[in-house]
Amino acid sequence: MRSGQEKKLRRRDFLWFVFAVALPIPWVIAEAWQGLGIQAELVAVLSGMAILGAAFMLSWSCELAEREVPQALALLVLALVGVLPEYAVDLHFAWTAGIDPTYAPYATANMTGANRLLIGVGWVAVVFVSCRRTRTNTLEVSPSQRLELRYLIWATLYSFVIPLSGSISLLDSVVLLLLFAGYVREAIRGEEFEADLVGPAALIDTEFKDGGRRLWAILLFIFAGFAIFVSAEPFAESLVTVGRASDFDEFLLVQWLAPLASESPEFVVALIFAWKLRGSMAIGALVSSKVNQWTLLVGAIPIAYALSLGAAQGLPLDARQSQELWLTSAQSLLATILLADLRFGRSEAMLLAALFFIQLIFPWPFVRISFIALYLLICGYLLFIRRGPASEAFFDLLRARPHRVES
Repeated sequence: MRSGQEKKLRRRDFLWFVFAVALPIPWVIAEAWQGLGIQAELVAVLSGMAILGAAFMLSWSCELAEREVPQALALLVLALVGVLPEYAVDLHFAWTAGIDPTYAPYATANMTGANRLLIGVGWVAVVFVSCRRTRTNTLEVSPSQRLELRYLIWATLYSFVIPLSGSISLLDSVVLLLLFAGYVREAIRGEEFEADLVGPAALIDTEFKDGGRRLWAILLFIFAGFAIFVSAEPFAESLVTVGRASDFDEFLLVQWLAPLASESPEFVVALIFAWKLRGSMAIGALVSSKVNQWTLLVGAIPIAYALSLGAAQGLPLDARQSQELWLTSAQSLLATILLADLRFGRSEAMLLAALFFIQLIFPWPFVRISFIALYLLICGYLLFIRRGPASEAFFDLLRARPHRVES
């Protein structure tokens, strides 16, 4: 019985592997025949599929790499590669904005969409799945996640001041990249742990010896990198073209469709961990990804823009982009407060989900401003009026102080 179940799981993982590897192939073929004049809608679908497949392959390659290189190097590579799909699209927009200023809003759109999806969909889904599987109302998170939460709080609080200058400046890049460097430095000195593989990465790990496992990790990384290289610019441009040629707001297309392609593999892996009763590991991976995006990714945008522009200027922000940044910061602040005591309840996840989906459905300026205020009011209530374990843990994390948990 057990052998039959194992064969079924291996067959499923093999089919998943084949599916992901096959996703970029149609676009790679189409790219070779780009002179045929493929319509923008089809370009968006095919190149988006390529990025989705590449993101899966990158996640498996990096999981395998954790078994082959020192942990310090694995952490750094994972942090860099984990946001590579978002990088490819976001930095294309930032670079192009230095040539065509009309592209400046798209860099902010993709970045804010990716960050809000990570919490509003990723964190929430992990809590729901974990609570269902454990038949409880709360997900208990490992104390090791205090490191990520501390840096996420610092980055979130700093993000509130970014729009005040009217741009994401090079000074912002310095601050955010220093935060990322500090996070990596402390993570390197953290506890050693054994990588827990799932899906195709686990299949490769069990089927191949060291040499074969390394070869697969390298091949997956190279193919995924190539797929992203040939897909990122066409995907980004096709979303803009489709939006401009229709009545649909291209800002919203870039904000939500582009991150969905790159974030989906991360969500799938996290949900598998949650389903296998490893909810703390699942939410930990997504919190780490949020830190990487909120520091490294945001910090890189002005650098790409300044290099393209040929001048030491930050990426300009208009009123809408500033609102989007503040809304993303407010959501991040509430999420960190709720998670600060390392207990994430189902009702808290429902609150985050409701706030996210309502502002997603009504993308109007009045709604954005109202939700910024609502997020901040809830944060103020939790921190200064209710003053429960979450607020105490939040301030301990803010001050980098050990938090004492009552037994």
